[in-house]
Parts: sequence; C-alpha cells; structure tokens
Amino acid sequence: MKRFWLLFSQSVTILLAAYFVVGTLKPEWLGKRPFSGSSISLIEAPAPGLGNAGPAAGGSFSAAAKKASPAVVSINTSKMAERDPRTDDPWFKFFFGERGAQAQVGLGSGVIVSPEGYILTNNHVVEGADAIEVTLNDSRHVQAQVIGTDPDSDLAVLKIQLDKLPVMVLGSSDALQVGDQVLAIGNPFGVGQTVTSGIVSALGRNQLGINTFENFIQTDAAINPGNSGGALVDVSGNLMGINTAIYSRSGGSMGIGFAIPVSTAKLVLEGIVADGQVKRGWIGVEPSDLSPELAETFGVKADHGVIITGVLQNGPAAQAGIRPGDVIVQVASKPVNNVSELLTSVAMLQPGKTSSFSVLRQDRQLALEVTPGLRPKPKQVER
Repeated sequence: MKRFWLLFSQSVTILLAAYFVVGTLKPEWLGKRPFSGSSISLIEAPAPGLGNAGPAAGGSFSAAAKKASPAVVSINTSKMAERDPRTDDPWFKFFFGERGAQAQVGLGSGVIVSPEGYILTNNHVVEGADAIEVTLNDSRHVQAQVIGTDPDSDLAVLKIQLDKLPVMVLGSSDALQVGDQVLAIGNPFGVGQTVTSGIVSALGRNQLGINTFENFIQTDAAINPGNSGGALVDVSGNLMGINTAIYSRSGGSMGIGFAIPVSTAKLVLEGIVADGQVKRGWIGVEPSDLSPELAETFGVKADHGVIITGVLQNGPAAQAGIRPGDVIVQVASKPVNNVSELLTSVAMLQPGKTSSFSVLRQDRQLALEVTPGLRPKPKQVER
C-alpha cells in the first residue's frame, strides 16, 4: 500500500511540474494566450437585446445610478506655472512687486474600469499635469500615475493603487439607438458627484473638429465643465461612453453633449496597457468627400462614398490595387460616406491583417483585399 501511494504521489508531482513548464514556455499548447504587457481585467455586460430596458418602476433610475456611481471618480490636476523671466528685472519688481509662479489647477472626472486600478479619462483633463489626485466616491484620495495617452481620440489611461476598488461594467455602445435613455455621471464645476439623465440624441457624430478620430454619441443629458472623462451609462448602469465635450455659448450645458463610445475607449485602453500605444491601421491614400465635380472629373458614376485623389507609391492601398479616382464605399463591410468615417474605419483595422474594401471604379464595383500598415505618428508642430 505504501508503494502504491509513493508511486501515485510521484506521478502527480511529475504531471504538475510538466504542466507548469508547458504553461510558462508554451501557453498556446494549453489554449492560453501568452502574456504581453501588463494584465487587465474588464467586466463586460451580457449581449443586449434590441434597445435598452426602461427605467425601474416609478420611472426611477436609482438602481442604475447606485450601480455605476461608485466607479466614477473626481480628478484634480496641478501644473506648476512657468516662471516669468521678468521677475529678475529690478524695474519690474519696483512697479509690480514680487510675483511668484502660481500652480495651474484643473478638474475632471474618470471611470474605474478594472480591479487593477486602471481609470479611463480624457487626455485634455490630465495633459501636462505635474500631479494628479483621484478622489473616489467613498472619499478615499490617492495619487494617480499616467499609463499612457492617446491625443487622437482624447483619451488617457491612469492607474491607482488601492484595495477593494469599485469597477464599472462595460456595455455595448454599438447596440445604442437614438432615443435610448442614458445617464451622465461626473463632477461638474467641482460641486460633487452629480447624475443627470437624458436620451441619445444622435450617433456617429463626426467632423466636429474636436478629435482626429470622431465617432461621438450625442446626448442631451446635462454635461458641464468637470464632467469631462466621466461616465455615460445606460439604464442598467453599464458604461456606454466617456463624456468629452459640449456645444455651448455660455460655458454651461445647452443640451448638446458628446461622449466617446465605450467600444473605442476599450480599444484604446487595451492598446495602451498592452503595448504602451494605440496601434491603428493606415493605407496611404489622400481621400476627399465625393462631390459632383470630382465625380465628373474622374468619370465616376457614384452618388456616395469617398473618392481617392492620391495614392502613396508602394503604400498598402497601392499594393492592393487602389487607384486615384476610385471611390471607397465600404471598409470591412461597414459603409463610409465621408472622409471622417473612412479615417475612423481604417484606423480601427488591425495593422498587418487583411481586410476587404468595396470600391467603385468608374461604372464597375470591385472587392479589393487591403493589408493596412501601422499608422505613422503625427509630426509635432512647433508653436
């Protein structure tokens, strides 16, 4: 009997050792994804049905607010002001006195999206900040570290080190419909966490001149200064977007606010955490919005799409057979109607992975396979 147990224990030990070695060196043999970059755990809601469920009995959104609010944080930033070189001038001191540099302070909001402490917010909230303090809804305060930023989408990823963090459940912004009810949660004007309600006023807003890549959710839920980086949630309390901007003539809410869809925010988050940057697709073309004049110039019989007026030699588009005068009408089965939509659709493609493009060439429709490259980083402009 002792010999049997000895043999059994040795066999189990050998099997566990082999499993550990294979799991470490060849995780794909076990169906595991090899580790790349930092780890992140996201909580995603189940696939929704058509539209959003209505509010709770009595028209109250208290359940959604109670679920989502703990994961929305207030962000306070500070930046030391540049020292005025004139302060060393004795005549300047004589007329204006001693003037010390005063720190510039900023206010915004953020959303905790993982138990590891990752926070999504807007890039313009933390850009250039020397110190970032995060205040949770339970009054805990902690300094935050910037993991990465993506100015093209105006998103940034922060990280804090605290235990028992509340986490926002990620919803499906692709399932949103105009008229769905939503809540905006943030810290407007620094008065404290505030919940406002409204509906989805429009989807896919672009050409606003706010970001390089624009695909905004428009809402009439009140969004004010300080709400930037906060949460736009559905009536189930799931994250639908990151509140980013408002249209206003007074500085306050006028019923037109814009949020970055959570589908975009998730791609940015995962790219920054895994690789330190967001890898976007690029095909090397010069696009223009289709107009009757351009269609006549190139002899194209098309009434929608984006016309290509230039193609980079040996670029991904040229290698796939795209020519000047072609009209791109679909990218990966998604229709494109203007330059902004084409730019966003191509940027969403994975570099090195072939995708299908539907192209109109004069009176013929072609299906071309394009392998996008990695979008070059924009050159910094000296100011």
